[in-house]
Amino acid sequence: MKQLPVAITIVTHDSEWYIRPCLEAVLLLEPRPEEVVVVDNASEDGTREVLREFEGRVRVVHNKLNTGFSAGQNQAIGLTSTAWVLTLNPDVLLPPGFLQCLLGEQTPEASTGVLCGRMISLQPDLSLDDPPRLDSTGIVFTDQLRHFDRGWGEPDDGRYGCPGEVFGASAAAALYRRELIEDVSVEGQFFDESFFAYREDADVAWRARLLGWRCHYRPEARGLHVRTLRPGSRRRNPAAVNMHSVKNRFLMRVKNLTWPVWRKCWAAALARDAAVVGACLLVEQSSLPAFWHFFRALPGALRQRRAIMARLSPEAAGVARWFAGGEPGSSGARASKKFTAAVVHPGPHRS
Repeated sequence: MKQLPVAITIVTHDSEWYIRPCLEAVLLLEPRPEEVVVVDNASEDGTREVLREFEGRVRVVHNKLNTGFSAGQNQAIGLTSTAWVLTLNPDVLLPPGFLQCLLGEQTPEASTGVLCGRMISLQPDLSLDDPPRLDSTGIVFTDQLRHFDRGWGEPDDGRYGCPGEVFGASAAAALYRRELIEDVSVEGQFFDESFFAYREDADVAWRARLLGWRCHYRPEARGLHVRTLRPGSRRRNPAAVNMHSVKNRFLMRVKNLTWPVWRKCWAAALARDAAVVGACLLVEQSSLPAFWHFFRALPGALRQRRAIMARLSPEAAGVARWFAGGEPGSSGARASKKFTAAVVHPGPHRS
């Protein structure tokens, strides 16, 4: 049976409801991936029992502690050796031809380090919205240094139908070239483990841009994503989720912010920062520990920043053009701006 040079890496934590259909779909992919690795982060529900059903068909690693999404993915990626790695959330369903559509018939050009497809929203019961709506067509940044999944919540009516370059990819289903993983890893970490979870994919996307890598969107590769943590759900999120979200928005900036981006965005970014700090003080005091964790992680973030800034590519000076709400020149840029303006309570994958 034909195989593609792709490893699929999945991190689970109390994912009993979704991991069985996720893996069943993965095992039906055609052509097949060469490797499938699942790292379970100390699940306390029935996830481990479900994973036992797949042992022998996928590689399963059981951690005694919940090390977080970032460390779990790094661990899983480290167990693979393929030319490409697809990070996959356990609440994602892939149709059989997804990998073939994503990679295409020809090997992507050398500067393309990431590929992403068209993700469609699923309800928690795995049913489609009526009418169907988009989940993600890539990551975009605004001049407030906020990031969003392009198209989230918009109708799946053909918009964003053209392939092209986007800022980055949601790690819910992102295909990374091995060379990119090795090139952008800092201190041996691809996803920054101090993030624990949330925003780690935007951090990787920003870092990869600074180092000269590109991300391409291929709409013919369609997947389905539940995304249990959605924009507008912040008050229903676990406190730890919101706390990590606040912490990581500042860590990501410490590591990746360059002068051209700051010169363009400083006023809007500082206004947003004031709103975030004020909300933590007055409304969401459970997120105040984020600042203690931020300062604890700051020395490591500054160390990583020095390593990144020492290797900036010539293209880094042009990264600022992406901080406008939608990717430059896109027919969907105005729609993305309308979307970002409409979001009042961003979720954990937003800033």
